[in-house]
Amino acid sequence: MKQQSKTRSTADKEKDKSALLKLFTDEVKDIYWAEKHLVKALPKMAKGATSEELTTAIEKHIGETEVHIERLEQVFGVLGIKPQAKKCDAMAGLIEEGQGILEDTEEGTMTRDAGIISAAQKVEHYEIATYGTLRVLAMTLGLNDAAELLEATLEEEKTTDVGLTVIAEGFVNEAAAQEVE
Repeated sequence: MKQQSKTRSTADKEKDKSALLKLFTDEVKDIYWAEKHLVKALPKMAKGATSEELTTAIEKHIGETEVHIERLEQVFGVLGIKPQAKKCDAMAGLIEEGQGILEDTEEGTMTRDAGIISAAQKVEHYEIATYGTLRVLAMTLGLNDAAELLEATLEEEKTTDVGLTVIAEGFVNEAAAQEVE
């Protein structure tokens, strides 16, 4: 029986790169869908928030999300393809969960704000994981321009997550703990 060589042929490596490029492209399409739908869902969350700080943070992130969409369109340009969205089941579920929190919590309460922050941080953590992975894949594929664009968005998502934690720990959670059902 002939033993397989541990060194791989250039053709095999190119095939793998092609497969990785396809995966990368599909994942960019996925997060593109996610961002486009998130930018539509965030105004509802901002409107449902009780505290001015949370409303302001969400409104700020709406603008950032619009920039994230523009950056993804630039990534498509790096790939040489037209921007195209592919339904992101994860984001669809997270948005639905956020809408459920608005429906299940009383308007004008800090409990609602705590729920909105929870939902928003789930979204942020998903985005952080996605952009971090995409950045590394772009670097692996030698798509340095795309990696830089993805890194910029990744850092903004991390900053938003920290900002939400500051709001929650600063006053929302404590005030919510004082509310009665």
